[in-house]
Amino acid sequence: MKQRFAAMTLVCASMAFAADVFAQNPQTPAKPQPVATSGAVPPAAADPAAPAAPATPATAGKPAPAPGAAEWRAPRPADPRSVEMSAAYQIGPEDLLDISVWKNVELSRVVPVRPDGKVSLPLVNDIQAAGLTPGELRDQITTKLAEYIPAPEVSVMVREVHSRKVAVVGAVKMPGRYEMKSPMTVLEAIALAQGLTDFASRDRIVVLRDVNGKTTQIPFNYRKIGDDGAAQQNFFLRAGDIVVVP
Repeated sequence: MKQRFAAMTLVCASMAFAADVFAQNPQTPAKPQPVATSGAVPPAAADPAAPAAPATPATAGKPAPAPGAAEWRAPRPADPRSVEMSAAYQIGPEDLLDISVWKNVELSRVVPVRPDGKVSLPLVNDIQAAGLTPGELRDQITTKLAEYIPAPEVSVMVREVHSRKVAVVGAVKMPGRYEMKSPMTVLEAIALAQGLTDFASRDRIVVLRDVNGKTTQIPFNYRKIGDDGAAQQNFFLRAGDIVVVP
């Protein structure tokens, strides 16, 4: 009986000591840690005291691209060797012009452009036509006729084009000069010359072109026409070009 009472007294004393110790040193419960899913890295917590990253000049003020949106790219520049088909037509020697003056048959004429680039008209005499567009020539004729006729109405039309020519020389079946009635490529010029001969050097063809008073050579490889770069190889010719086939 005395032993049981002593044991109970010891248990009570132990419980009182533990309660006294917990009161002096309380323990806070541990916070649960997030569990990362398999294969994913948990994001780092943002520090509220850290300053925000400044925007770079390349992205400042620009909205973020939509996911999966295709990036815009500037179009490739046109081949400088190709002819500018959008430019206005310039009159040249040997062209045939139809110049009409409204209600004045005596001053209306169908005249060719001389080799010196001029045309002859009544009252106007000689006037430069080569190198001008039909509209520019019309304005000059109107200005000169205004000295003799009040408010003249002039129209200039190109009836026939003979000034735009290219030459094909060398190892072709019919060398000569050919008129460009429409845009013409190197292959089309060779076709007008009835094609290459059996002894032509197909990979050594050159096009001679006058650029600012200097003659430049543009290579043309006939053997590469069937390759992927055929569109770049078979470029457009310009008036005055000479295709040389060795």
